[in-house]
Amino acid sequence: MSSLSPKFELFTQFAEIAKALGSPHRLVILELLAQRERSVDDLASAARLSVANASQHLRLMRKVGLLVSRRNGTQILYRVSDPAVLDLVTSLHRVGERNLAEVREIVGGYFRQRDALEPVSREELAQRMRDGLVTVLDVRPEDEFDAGHLPQAIKAPLRELEKHLRDLPKDREVVAYCRGPYCVFSFEAVALLREHGFTARRLEDGFPEWKAAGMPIA
Repeated sequence: MSSLSPKFELFTQFAEIAKALGSPHRLVILELLAQRERSVDDLASAARLSVANASQHLRLMRKVGLLVSRRNGTQILYRVSDPAVLDLVTSLHRVGERNLAEVREIVGGYFRQRDALEPVSREELAQRMRDGLVTVLDVRPEDEFDAGHLPQAIKAPLRELEKHLRDLPKDREVVAYCRGPYCVFSFEAVALLREHGFTARRLEDGFPEWKAAGMPIA
């Protein structure tokens, strides 16, 4: 019989989850899986890892319940196990921004320098969409858009955005969104749109947070 108290045994398991989050590569993988279910090869390519390295990270996160997997033919497909996993990552972001000077420096450097304007909240964007006052751009890769996106959003991957500019009305604000609050695609998209004379802002976070909040998706 264990000599540890039940509380300490619980905390030991919680610590295993925290340890599983203790890698920037795993946080990148979680951001990618928040967009859609993916194969090991797909994740390795998107996260710029070897297949063997990606597999190791995935197995560790599945072991502690952050991910689940299924077999599809010869492929193993992974997805986030629970919306609470994304809440956990969001809380990690928030604690970092509030309490780590290094995080504040990075956010205040690249991210705030690229876009110092207040981003659009989910609630404000939803209302402006209902009122027909905004053009919404999804600047993630096409496969992520196809797996789910905001209603009325236009598929406009960042690498192809310039081709879409001629079709966008300039008399309405444009709001761009991508994978999450630190996804550089939306920052780069807003900068490009403003260079071409558009009134543009970005969504405060990204598609996974919008979906987790119970907002409508297509």
